[in-house]
Amino acid sequence: MEQLLKQLTTLHGPCGYEQPVSKWVRETVKPLVDEVTVDALGNVIATKKGSKSGPTMIMTAHMDEVGFIVKKIESSGLIRFEKLGGHDDRILLTQKVQIRTKKGLLTGVIGSISAHFAKFDDASRVRNHRQLYIDVGAKSKQDATELGVEPGCPITWAPDMDYLGNQTTGRFVGTGFDDRAGCAVLIKTLQELENTPFAGKLTAIFTVQEEVGLRGAQVAASQTHADVAIAIDTTAVSDTPEETMDDTLAIGNGTGIKVIDFSLISHPAVKDHLTQLADEKQITYQMEIFPGIGTDGGAMTLENHGIPTGVLSIPSRYAHSPVEVIDMTDLTATKNLLKAFILSLNEKSVFSFIEEEE
Repeated sequence: MEQLLKQLTTLHGPCGYEQPVSKWVRETVKPLVDEVTVDALGNVIATKKGSKSGPTMIMTAHMDEVGFIVKKIESSGLIRFEKLGGHDDRILLTQKVQIRTKKGLLTGVIGSISAHFAKFDDASRVRNHRQLYIDVGAKSKQDATELGVEPGCPITWAPDMDYLGNQTTGRFVGTGFDDRAGCAVLIKTLQELENTPFAGKLTAIFTVQEEVGLRGAQVAASQTHADVAIAIDTTAVSDTPEETMDDTLAIGNGTGIKVIDFSLISHPAVKDHLTQLADEKQITYQMEIFPGIGTDGGAMTLENHGIPTGVLSIPSRYAHSPVEVIDMTDLTATKNLLKAFILSLNEKSVFSFIEEEE
């Protein structure tokens, strides 16, 4: 999955501007499925029919990454911007970004004062993003315009992926793992199902605009009737020394089986089936109870009179930053449990809220 992840994280696709990702995903999954479409919003919806009768299942991950958008070009050529998705203003300063223009991609830097001026400033002050600016090397507004910059150009962190430490750690640092890592899991699962019989129908949905309110998932799920759904996303771990961390989720400890977040209370039957499979297959996992996050699962569960929904989470450090960190063993565990869930389904599979006595 390393190569899949590397390819996916090079693609420029912040919220609402996922076109390069949608196109690449569509072409990549086309030979792996029976049908693939891109809806009006940009969601990629791919369906694959099993060899036996059984339920219709959705597996989903979002293609968008947090980013920014050009708001204004100053006379100096410096660029003002707005946010696309959730950012922490404390980490914005001096970070490299990439601006997509009609003329091509530009490298920029979110500016800050020199350290030599710090003694004249309030060191405790965190400047709002609207007070910041991006420098693309332009000497004037005309220069910036000639480079292709205009209001509305989408911006991401400058793409980057590398080993954390070195290749022996099994950990990677980079941009856009949230949620291109989930997209990699879906694609790898489809690849491994090419010559593997399964029951029912599988619909893989690669969504847009998750980071601004689960919008793509809501639109996609309303078009797809399903008996069960599993969303794949990253989740913020709590295994670092800050006083707010409670060490309930850790990187390297396996996939997260969602219990609850602010967008979803996982369907009990789906959650229990995932934990049972993980135990049987000896797949490492940890239970996730974290109200500080939401996923496409929250939108899926509300559609079509309610879809029984669960979530598998890829543990991540430093989320929504240019230095997100994931462990390949967690990524593999997530893929293995998702695949096991798909292969466990049969014509009798039902995910009822109340378990009826026989």
